[in-house]
Parts: sequence; C-alpha cells; structure tokens
Amino acid sequence: MSGHSSKPTIGALPDTTEESPSVPVVLTWLVWSLFAASLAVLVARVRIGGAWEFSGVVAIDGLTVLMWVVVTFFSGIVHSYSRRYMAGSAHKTKFFATTFGFTVAVMALVAADHVALFWLLWLGMGLLMANLVGTVDGWTQARAAGSVARKYFLASSALLGIALTALWWTTGATTVSGIAATAGSLGGPVWLVAAAALVLAAMIQSALVPFQNWLLSSMTAPTPASALMHAGFVNAGGILLTRFAPVVTVDATLMLGIVVVGATSALLGKLLKAVQPDVKSELGCSTVGQMGFMIMQAGLGFFGAAITHLVLHGFYKAYHFLSSGGQVEHTSPTESEPSGTSIAGAAAVLATGLTGGALFALLTGKGTSVDSGLLLVFFVVLTTLHAARSAVQQTALSATARYGAVPLVFIPAIAVYALVYVAISGVLSGLPLVSAPTELSVVHGVVAAVFLAVYVGMETGLHERSQRLYVALLNASQPASSTVLTSRENYNEY
Repeated sequence: MSGHSSKPTIGALPDTTEESPSVPVVLTWLVWSLFAASLAVLVARVRIGGAWEFSGVVAIDGLTVLMWVVVTFFSGIVHSYSRRYMAGSAHKTKFFATTFGFTVAVMALVAADHVALFWLLWLGMGLLMANLVGTVDGWTQARAAGSVARKYFLASSALLGIALTALWWTTGATTVSGIAATAGSLGGPVWLVAAAALVLAAMIQSALVPFQNWLLSSMTAPTPASALMHAGFVNAGGILLTRFAPVVTVDATLMLGIVVVGATSALLGKLLKAVQPDVKSELGCSTVGQMGFMIMQAGLGFFGAAITHLVLHGFYKAYHFLSSGGQVEHTSPTESEPSGTSIAGAAAVLATGLTGGALFALLTGKGTSVDSGLLLVFFVVLTTLHAARSAVQQTALSATARYGAVPLVFIPAIAVYALVYVAISGVLSGLPLVSAPTELSVVHGVVAAVFLAVYVGMETGLHERSQRLYVALLNASQPASSTVLTSRENYNEY
C-alpha cells in the first residue's frame, strides 16, 4: 500500500440522470405503486372483511394483504436505494428485473391457495433469490455463493413438494384452505412425513441451524439484495408454518420439537454473532438467531406473534443492511471495557424485565394463564431486554448511567412490540389458526432455563473468556470455502 495516497482518486460517480436505462426507473415507480395499492387493499380488508377467493386458485386474507404491504415497502426501499448503489454497474438492469420479479413472486405466494401454484411460487422465489446472490458475472465467489444458495432452496422446495403431496394424498384437498379445513382428522405416518417435511422446509428457508451455511455464504450479494433477503426472504419459514398451522398443531410433541429447533437457532445465532469480525457477517448471524426466535414463537402456538416478529425484524434488518457502510469506522484499536454486571446492576435489570413483562401481559393478554403464553412473555422480555442493553452499551454513557438508560429504551420498545402484536393479530383474525397456546411441559422449562443461563453468561462476559468456545463458534459460522476470497489479486483495490 506504500506510495498510495490516503484518498485515492476513483473518478466521478456516474451520472444517473443521463443515458440511464429506463428499466430501473419504471420498476421503482411500479413497485411503489404496488405498495400504495397494497395499503388500500389492507384498509379495505380491515373494514370490509369476508373471504376474497378466486375458484380455489387464489385466496386473499389478512396474512396476504399484510405481507403485500410489508414486502412492497421493503422492495420499494431497495429499488430506490439501488438506483444509486447499482449506478454504472453492467448488471443494473438484470438486478432490477430480478428484484422486481422476486417481489411479485412473494406477493403471489402469500395469495396462492392451490397447492401446485403455492409450490411453484416457493420454488421460483428461491431461484430468483439465488440469482440475486450471484448477480455479478465473472466473480467466481459470487457464482459459487449463488450455487450454494440454489442447492439449499431446491432442497427446501423438494421437501415442501413431499409435504404437499402427502397432505393431498391424505385429505384429497388441492388447496391450502382445504387442507386446513380437514386438518382435524389428520394423523398417522403420512401426516408425520408431511409435518416433518414442512418444518424442515421452513428451517432451510429461514436459515435455522444446521442450515445456516447458505445465508452466511451469501455475503457476495449486493447490499440491497442482502437487505431484501434478510427482511423479506428468510421470513418465509414463518409464513409457511402460519399457513399450515392447523397441520403442525395436530400433535403436541411436534410443537415441542419446533420450540427446540427454534430455541437452538436463537441461542446459537446470538453466540455466533458475538465472534463476527465484520458488519454483514454479524447481521447474518443475528438473522439466524432472530429467525430461530420466530420459529420458536410458532412452536409455542402463537402464530400471530411469529408474524409480528417477522415484520419487526424485517424493518430492523433492512435498515441495518442498507446503513451497514456507515457502521464501519476507521479508528485505532482501543481497549474495550471488561464485561460484567454488578449486584445493583443485576437488580436493576431484573426490575426492568419484570416491569416490561407485566406491561406486555397487560397489553396483549398473554402470560396471564399457566400455559405457553408465559414462555412467550419470558422470551419476548429476554430478547428485547438484551437488544436494549446492547444499544445502550454502544453509547458514551457511564456504566451507572447505562442502567438508568436501559428502561428508557426497553419499556417503549416492548410496548411497541405488544401494540404491533395486537394490531397484527387483529388483521390475521380470519385465518384458521392465529393463536393455539400449548400446555407447559418439562421440555419448555429446560428450554427457558438454558435460555436464561446463556443470557446471563453473555451479560457477564463468560463467552469471551473461553478460547475453545471462541474457536468453535468461529468455525461454525464460516461460509462455504468456495465463496471466500483467498487471493489478494482477486480484490479490486479501487
């Protein structure tokens, strides 16, 4: 690097107003028009209600219109952001066409009722996202990342195909709504195959452990594509389980299994995030954890809560990916403050958590009975409190002031979470199953205890003191080797 100036000249940015392809402009305008139309449909749906169906092919319900609004909003932001981000790129038109096609595929998926149409759109959605991951032609690592993602998405589609075929064979229904209507009579080996395949398909799509490798290998994707992926694609696992909620709730043991796999990803995602050296990998591991939390909420029987988390996580991740460049600071290494919590600080955190839990229970009505609602409140409080503490720790406040600042961040955050949950549950009220609390069991207690132990360990810095744990987590979060640049000559310095 010697002989290079600290501010190399890279030339003027391309003029995006001259000789610019019309495709990005038209598609950006079109996707924002879809957002406006989706808002109008959502308002009409809330005020009119009723069933909007088209001959067993399409069924428009509360989940459909809610996802239309969310997906078109994220897509509109990505389209607008990409007009400058992709300026001068030879792949600009292809990128915009694929992004818009992905948006339309997701909109059609959440409206599809016929099982064949649902499966084709699930497959198409995955293939389009794989193309976005490998957008840059000639970049070997990007093409490899797209290939890795495509293999996972094809596996997810194959599992979904097995599940839908088994459900059709058992019920004779060719629509999602028809399967839901006859789910009460399901059982036996064929149902078990279908239910297991549904859960596995959701796990792959949402990058849950042990299927997180495709997500952690996808960092070659343009940042806007990463934002759309983390905000609107990995959430599809929650949509799948919500659509087929009557199927997966048939057996309490299966629901327990969903809680366990969700909790495993939620915990490992948090731990993997703690050892990441770069912003995008950190956000990727965070998504693994957050998707685990979403799936765990579904396993507790609160599908409305899973959709709420899906929406809130989408906003959070879209913002952080699109602003990831601003999070990179060029500063000299400094000695970090030692982790740890005093007795007084622990008491303050406990009091804050109990207050937040009581507020969430008051606003939502969950946690007032001895069922899985108690665990829902517990997990929401724990994850929101951890996020609030993490945000406060990044400030320049003193250690004492931070304990006073945490409630100022946490209480409004959990109140917003609760109010959004209530609102979204109202929109989803026409679905076959929005809330199905399950009885508490020993397994639920073990999961809660492990969650609390890991939370306390991370707050006190125990995870930072073990080199063996650090290396294990770092190895577990490595992307596929074919997607990693290993030669300096492969980097474009300017």
